Amino acid sequence: MKRDADAILNAELSHAIASMGHTDALMVVDAGFPVPDDAWRIDLALTRGVPRLFDVLEAVHEELVPERVLYADDVPEMNPEMDERLRTLYEGSGAELETTAHETILEYGERAKAIVRTGDFVPWGNVVIECGTDPKDWFDDESVTMPAEYERRYEEMYGESP
Repeated sequence: MKRDADAILNAELSHAIASMGHTDALMVVDAGFPVPDDAWRIDLALTRGVPRLFDVLEAVHEELVPERVLYADDVPEMNPEMDERLRTLYEGSGAELETTAHETILEYGERAKAIVRTGDFVPWGNVVIECGTDPKDWFDDESVTMPAEYERRYEEMYGESP
């Protein structure tokens, strides 16, 4: 049993997160996403709406450092609630939030390290999380210099200068 009962308990999802490296992509998708046959599919879908997309995104966010988060460019106009929730969730995380063509999100299914399917029915409810690193962990040695981009991420993540 994991010590942190609030951590992800699903063994396969926990393994996928632990397997991620810098720039690897993890997708959290709705029930209708066309998961490729050869993808690492972590199917959490139980019934319509169970689990919800944001329940899974929030749990993953607690354990995974995001560098970039991609979602369909239709979302801000066509699903503004989802857009606001994504912005709120990733605010202060150091992650760049980007929208892109829905087709591009579908193409990520071919290269994502793992795809987590939820039971949610959300228009354009497919999110790509490109993994980052925590600059505090990598640049805590005084003998190395932190690049400006990592200084910016550090300040956004911790609210202070390195």
